[in-house]
Amino acid sequence: DCGQSFHGAVKLALGWACWKTYLGRPETDGYRCAAMAALGNGLRETSRPDEALPVLEANLALTRRYWSRDKGNIFTTQANLASCLADLGRLDEALVLERDIYAKQVASLGVSHQDTIGCGLNLAISLVMSKRYEQAKFLLSDQLLPAARRTLGADHDLRLKLNNTLVGALYDDPEGTRDDLLEAETILQDVLQRFRRVFGPTHPDTLGTENILSRLRADLSPSSSLPGKLRGALLFLFLLAMYYLWGLIFG
Repeated sequence: DCGQSFHGAVKLALGWACWKTYLGRPETDGYRCAAMAALGNGLRETSRPDEALPVLEANLALTRRYWSRDKGNIFTTQANLASCLADLGRLDEALVLERDIYAKQVASLGVSHQDTIGCGLNLAISLVMSKRYEQAKFLLSDQLLPAARRTLGADHDLRLKLNNTLVGALYDDPEGTRDDLLEAETILQDVLQRFRRVFGPTHPDTLGTENILSRLRADLSPSSSLPGKLRGALLFLFLLAMYYLWGLIFG
């Protein structure tokens, strides 16, 4: 066990294998329910959100029916569904769910719990994708990153993704200044170094961070003519990729 999360085609293959293994068990079997979640997340994270949506909706209905007292499991299942809605461009619906989940996690687990921080990350990504940059910056800088510094190690993938999402808010904001871009560059340099060391040079997060850092540096160049709309499109694609890679269960 290398301690890293499965992703891409491997995660989808494992999801299908889990589902085929436990499909024949009764609906009340916890492994069957978990296998359904694994399949839904595998589909979502391999750019098949339209196929993932009915699976994740069924998973949530099943969880509510048989495990209604397991609030943590319900929150996780709702978070998976919200991420899928965001992947489909249904950001307003995703935000309603994610705000509610984050508030309930803060109330029940506290702001510094890893599950709370993970739900907050999903909310922050949706805020950036829906161009609510100031809300995203406030959530990240005032709540999530301070909590992550208290709870998680500097190389923890969740903490690194929080930093990358802050970069998205700084870089994509049309009201942003050159100082904002310089701050984003400093954050990305540190994140990229850690991604390379922890996950390796070919991991999707490493490659995505390298690409954004390269674009950002080009944009900081005096000769840069990269249009703001193109810059925003690049960040949108990067954050969408992060949605595919970030899962709250079977990571």
